[in-house]
Amino acid sequence: MEEKILAVVGTKSITEADVNNFIAALGQRGQAYQNPQGRAMVLEQLINKALLVLDATRNLYEREPEFKAELARVKEDLLANYAVEKTVRDVRITDAEVEAYYNENKAQFVKEPTVNASHILVDSEEKANDILAQLNAGSISFEDAAKQYSTCPSAKEGGSLGDFTRGQMVPEFDEACFTMEVGETRGPVKTQFGYHLIRLNAKGDAAEMPYAQIKDQLKDKLLGEKQQKAYQSKINQLKILYPVDKPTIL
Repeated sequence: MEEKILAVVGTKSITEADVNNFIAALGQRGQAYQNPQGRAMVLEQLINKALLVLDATRNLYEREPEFKAELARVKEDLLANYAVEKTVRDVRITDAEVEAYYNENKAQFVKEPTVNASHILVDSEEKANDILAQLNAGSISFEDAAKQYSTCPSAKEGGSLGDFTRGQMVPEFDEACFTMEVGETRGPVKTQFGYHLIRLNAKGDAAEMPYAQIKDQLKDKLLGEKQQKAYQSKINQLKILYPVDKPTIL
């Protein structure tokens, strides 16, 4: 089936495949162009490029010394990158290797203890104590108090901060959360942001990360390491073939 031609510049046809390839080369950023307006912008860029190439050819730019020097540099970079790609092309990591590494290094794959907390943030200790008195009297729920009084964006969620591990909050807040009992409300706790009333909703113990959960991430890591070893081995071999002299120390 013939490619759909979107534009013709001189004698050069720009096809739908050209637009698709351009977008694909952008990787994740290309998602922003997967719509009629974005694809039209890409087509315009390809048209502009074709116009510039035609004009450069007409003016014999490729004969100019500056262009030849730039072409030689680009060719050298392309050759080096292609050589690296060929070096690591056949490097593989099997599922068995990944699983063996996981089993031998389980101590590395432990999920840290977590807490789940909610808070109410206000700008004065007096205000915090007043809200705490209302909470203790049962005249208002923690969630409603957070929505009514808290200045933190979490107020709309009833003060919920979700799960977090040690070190993710400022020290005073962190220390309070990890020394509280589930269901306890503590405060006021002063931090650089103001005065907090904190309720601990839940605790999560340290736990081993399941193999299935981290298999893909671990496989990418091991593949990268194996490719790096293959690359370094190739460089070491080349240094024997082509001795490198470094008389000057930077």
